[in-house]
Amino acid sequence: MINRFILNEVSYFGPGACEVLPKEIIRLGLHKAFVTTDKDLIKYGVADKVLSVLKSAGIPYEVFSEIKQNPTVFNVKTGVKAFAESRADFILAIGGGSSIDTAKAIGIITNNPEFGDVFSLEGVADTKKKSVPIIALPTTAGTAAEVTINYVITDEVNEKKMVCIDPNDIPAIAIVDAELMYTLPKSLTASTGLDALTHAIEGLITKGAWEMSDMFEIKAIEMITRYLETAVKEPLNSEARNGMAVAQYIAGMAFSNVGLGVVHGMAHPLGAIFDIPHGVANAVLLPVIMEFNAPAALDKYVDIAKAMNVYTSGMSREEAARAAVEAVKSLAMRVGIPQHLSELGIEEDDLERLSEAAFADVCTPGNPREVSKEIILELYRKAL
Repeated sequence: MINRFILNEVSYFGPGACEVLPKEIIRLGLHKAFVTTDKDLIKYGVADKVLSVLKSAGIPYEVFSEIKQNPTVFNVKTGVKAFAESRADFILAIGGGSSIDTAKAIGIITNNPEFGDVFSLEGVADTKKKSVPIIALPTTAGTAAEVTINYVITDEVNEKKMVCIDPNDIPAIAIVDAELMYTLPKSLTASTGLDALTHAIEGLITKGAWEMSDMFEIKAIEMITRYLETAVKEPLNSEARNGMAVAQYIAGMAFSNVGLGVVHGMAHPLGAIFDIPHGVANAVLLPVIMEFNAPAALDKYVDIAKAMNVYTSGMSREEAARAAVEAVKSLAMRVGIPQHLSELGIEEDDLERLSEAAFADVCTPGNPREVSKEIILELYRKAL
């Protein structure tokens, strides 16, 4: 079997890392930035921490902030037009998965205009040219969009999330600066942190996992266990913020290359149809689906239990699996994550529709245990 691993050309880490922006822009021979970000990051001054670096260096830019929490086909098409009109030669993505995913779609379509309908990007798109150069600066510790070859765009007409997989979309540079995350609200710190944990656990047990990806995912689980609760409860704790920033990147390095599973397959319709934040959807579903998947990945569950410091000598694999599931539940509760889909407004009548969409999701086939629409329906019921 041949395994592939794709990463950024260059990545920087650590508080204050955004100061490297000017030298990297000059090194790449770039001149004007098209900045994708969201209105809240502008409102609360987070984007300005990056834009001030550009201003000081005399690098011109234009800002595009018409981006929803779950970015849509309309957002992308509007962004493609705005990029062309800006005459910029690279994209600077500041934000969480929404801003970075939008940047990827804009960059890919700009250099591959035959995909301008956006819909044809779903799945594995056969693009011929690399994206417009993207420099990504995440402001959440969760999606790892700055290091993945994936992006998700919502088809608002058909109420579905399109998962797009394309090695040509990976940002040229990732700058993981924890200082951009200090003002992230506690609820978002918690939900994006559980998103990162979901990436790490699903990436560890997915069908495509192998030794190199396992190494990264186990380390990510260990670090999230160590740092997430502190990052939520002590937002200005630089060690915890930086620990989470690095942990989510490490998880992304691996899952981007090996795939995910039915947690994401079931979370995507919750976001597309009900606009539930992706991290929250993952967090509610994760323990339920971990219980379901345990028989197919018991050795990996021992690794999870060890990484989460709940494994004790003499435990059977089944006992370790139960301890791992309970550890995830406990962490989610301690950081204030809802425990049931009903708390998010989901009702029994919604589950049939959700199950059909989840079964068709591109992430679902990566699950270590086979599922059907009927099994997915039962899993939704358990999470309700």
